[in-house]
Amino acid sequence: MRCEYDCCVYFRVLADGSYIFLALYVDDMLVAAKSKQEIVKLKSLLSSEFDMKDLGAAKKILGIEIHRDRRAGKLWLSQKGYLKKVLERFSMLDAKPVSTPLSAHFKLSSQLCPSSDEESE
Repeated sequence: MRCEYDCCVYFRVLADGSYIFLALYVDDMLVAAKSKQEIVKLKSLLSSEFDMKDLGAAKKILGIEIHRDRRAGKLWLSQKGYLKKVLERFSMLDAKPVSTPLSAHFKLSSQLCPSSDEESE
């Protein structure tokens, strides 16, 4: 479990070694797992204890748009709407776009992070 501010993320390792995740933010909830059966089981358990409304497959949560290609097994997250609001707020909708300076082939990972104070410096 990880709780910070009003957001909590719970997870459980299932019998097959996969995970089920439950993310809560105030009155919004997102359940994710490899097995749809496990999701249905968890939602059923929760609805027996709490007053809940099932809105179906998530398309957006906390301003993050969720796009899926189930056939290809891919998932994309987008904050395009949020970025547009920020640009509008600062009157920058007509600003000239600039290419990202990071090469497209460059891959970031947690292994690149410093693991000691000495490496951080």
